[in-house]
This record gives sequence, structure tokens and C-alpha cells, in this order.
Amino acid sequence: MGWDVGGWGGVAYYFGDINSDFDLTHPGPSLGIGARYNFNERICLKFSANSSFVRAKDEWSTNSFQQKRNLSFQTLAFDGAAQLEFNFLTYTHGSKNEFFTPYLLGGITVFNFNPKAEYQGTLYELRPLGTEGQFRGEEYYSTQLGIIAGGGLKFDLSYRWSVNIECAVRQLFTDYFDDVSGLYANSSDIESIRGNNGMIAAALADRSQELVIDTPIGEAGRQRGNSTNNDRYANLTIGLLYYFGDIRCPSFPDSK
Repeated sequence: MGWDVGGWGGVAYYFGDINSDFDLTHPGPSLGIGARYNFNERICLKFSANSSFVRAKDEWSTNSFQQKRNLSFQTLAFDGAAQLEFNFLTYTHGSKNEFFTPYLLGGITVFNFNPKAEYQGTLYELRPLGTEGQFRGEEYYSTQLGIIAGGGLKFDLSYRWSVNIECAVRQLFTDYFDDVSGLYANSSDIESIRGNNGMIAAALADRSQELVIDTPIGEAGRQRGNSTNNDRYANLTIGLLYYFGDIRCPSFPDSK
């Protein structure tokens, strides 16, 4: 029983409309801190705060449609998470026999994201531009919920210090993590909705027109993304945690 507190770092991967190939060659950095309460040798509850930078480009894909679509994005996601952990083996800090175990994890997360894309040397926030024809005030929420699932390996370095190697996938309740989900909107409608930013919004909505192809693919009503599959991202991290032990009230000798 007792608390572990520490931090971790590693890499983050995004999977969604702009990375439908599950490409693992463009990771971003991931950092986190947290505290874990050990109820017993098998069950733990961990609270954490994490940051993950992810990015993707259609030009990296092997899919010909994505290459012509030519979209891209990047975002720095911040999340707070609560997860239960189940140790496969009995795990006791300081034990010579029960000092390591693989484990499964599952929980919930609240995360904040802000997808951006570079256009003509400038990085633009995509959500305020309504690139799929959203009206003002009807943009997707930048703070959303998700589910965490994964597993890892924990082992002691000493009674106080332990190392955790963990892979946690965050399945999101939104398909707009990458600003891509539904259909192409009419470019003139986007320009009229967004006013002064209309031309930039229309240009970032259909980036196939930047390529040397016969006809840009961004005609109104054509599929831009797959709205049936929500986005996700994964963190592969290694962490160092300090064990405080079980905090008990001091005992006093009986007075006589």
C-alpha cells in the first residue's frame, strides 16, 4: 500500500484521418507527471497530467487519395487522466521476489487540443477557420473526453525508486483532433462565413489546389475525412517514480 509519485517522458503517435496507415516514423515528444496509490499488490489507481505533441501530413501516406488531398496538422495536447492498473504478478516495493510485474491499465481522460497547419510560411489555428464549413459558434469543442487503455512493465531499482515502461492509447470522443472529419464545404461559403479570414480558411480547407494535378479534389459534398472513426493518439513512455510507503498514524505506548 502507499503512494508513488514521479514523472515520465517518451514519444507520442497520432492515428486518424491524416495517418490512416498507422505510420510510426514521425513521433512527437511526450511528458507527464503523476501520483499512484497502491491499494494492494495487484490494484493501483494513478492520476496524471500529460502533454503530447503530434503531427501528420498526407504527403507521408502511401494512399493516393491522401496524397492528392494534401492536408496536414500539428497539435500540442494536454490531458488529465485517471487510470486503474492491474498487476499480473504480486508486486511489493522492496521485495527480492516480487519486485517487478507487467500490468494492464484502463481509465478516462480530459484533454485539450488546438490543431494548426502551416500555410505560406505561417502557422494557422484551424478550429477558428471552420475548414469544413462550420458556422461561427458551431466549431468543435477544444476540450473533450477520451478513454485510456494499454499496459506496461514496472520494476524496482530499490525500495523507494522504481521504473515504469508504459504504452497508453487514448481513444478520443472526437474526430476533429486533426481538424478532418466530414465533407468538403463550398469554398465561397467558407469565405463568406469567415469574413477577413475567409480566403485563408478556404485555402486550408482544400489544399489539393496547391499541387500540380488535373483537378483539385475539394468539391462541395465530397468526402474529406471519415467521420465514422474517431481519432486517437498513443504515448510510449518510461518513468521514474518515488515510493513514499504506507503512511500510518504513529502508535503510543499505553500510559500507566
